[in-house]
Amino acid sequence: MRLNISTLWRSFKLGALLLAIAVPAHAAERAIDKEIVVPTGLDAAWAAWTTRDGITSFFAPDALIDARVGGAFHIYINPLAEPGMKGADDMRFLAVQPKQMISFDWNAPPSLPEARAQRTFVIVRFAAVDDKNTKVTIHHVGWGNGGEWDKTFTYFDRAWGNVLANMKKRFETGPTDWTAWLAQLKKMADDAAPKK
Repeated sequence: MRLNISTLWRSFKLGALLLAIAVPAHAAERAIDKEIVVPTGLDAAWAAWTTRDGITSFFAPDALIDARVGGAFHIYINPLAEPGMKGADDMRFLAVQPKQMISFDWNAPPSLPEARAQRTFVIVRFAAVDDKNTKVTIHHVGWGNGGEWDKTFTYFDRAWGNVLANMKKRFETGPTDWTAWLAQLKKMADDAAPKK
């Protein structure tokens, strides 16, 4: 039996083509991608994500921020809650590239305890559009399958859009006033407390 190189090469190319068509459906990882241009310079956009004052100006009423690799990136959506239930408790910076990129681990909200026990990963990038505008992008990956993962993905697909809109609003009209939010949280806590 004589091997025909031309026939083998065509068979190889056909196999490679079929593999290339079949693999991408499974190769791409599920991700949330959001971006916005905020009306502020790069320095202020960077500070909004890497300082406590910045985070509390648009993201949450309280935070513990230590912008270094391994440093705290604790975002307290509900600062009145018990430790571990305040929001993004015990998160940390994974990478810090000044005025370019931060990444941090992230958890699900307390209402999704199965997914909350795991961690996902967020990358936030900063790019100056000009002296008065900065593009901020969010890339959120590390999603599991089944259980509460689909609910968690849906939650953050909406939530990251809101976070970026709040950031833009912060630079258009000023920092977020958390007074009404904190009053609502206090009322919920009081209503849930055992009556004496």
